[in-house]
Amino acid sequence: MMLRRGLVFMSDTRTNAGLDNISTFKKMAIWEEPGERVITLLSAGNLATTQAVISLLDERSKQPEDRTSSLMQAPSMFQAACRVGDTLREVIKDHTDTGQRAESFGATLILGGQIKGSPPRMFLIYPEGNFIEAGEDTPFFQIGEIKYGRPILVRAYDPDLSFESALKLLLVSFDSTLKANLSVGAPLDYFCYETDSLRSDKTGRVDAENPQFQLISNGWGDALRQALETLPDVSIGADGGILTGD
Repeated sequence: MMLRRGLVFMSDTRTNAGLDNISTFKKMAIWEEPGERVITLLSAGNLATTQAVISLLDERSKQPEDRTSSLMQAPSMFQAACRVGDTLREVIKDHTDTGQRAESFGATLILGGQIKGSPPRMFLIYPEGNFIEAGEDTPFFQIGEIKYGRPILVRAYDPDLSFESALKLLLVSFDSTLKANLSVGAPLDYFCYETDSLRSDKTGRVDAENPQFQLISNGWGDALRQALETLPDVSIGADGGILTGD
């Protein structure tokens, strides 16, 4: 999500190929040249596709002479998004050339960060390689399993949130998803990027047993139950309609 203070990212680490084949893999990658640029990539979808994309981007970023595909040579975040989109499309095409369906190798990415001289920017990149940019009307993106946690973000997001409050909001959003969908699981990785800092010094991981996460999870459940109890009572009328009390 985009805040006035900077950017905040969070990702889970669960991948699965069925209930009997669940693994843990990091879904957040960070490239950094302190004082010059910080670029973050979050991934969701086919694990082979996302790992191939990240590996290719990483290899090309270690080649300073590669000015056309290296993220570390991109002149702007827009150009970085173009290079990531091209790499994603390249990987999916390589897989589908074997005769298998493109849907099997689909992946969606979130790219964010800042290059010196420009403001922080964030993009949602689709499997086709095209993308959209976050802005005032769309200040946060989600990929993967989004429907359970999205209502919380829609209701509580505020661009003036502190990093601490933003992380709490994201933890609540993820907690709702964790409880509703087995394909999402802890630990959760996070990265708070301070505008113009041009370094990745606010990163970490939250395990399921983390005491603060447990307090937030249990507190959110208690708060929902208390809020439900304060709402007007509902009764069913003689005609079958729902009536609310005073």
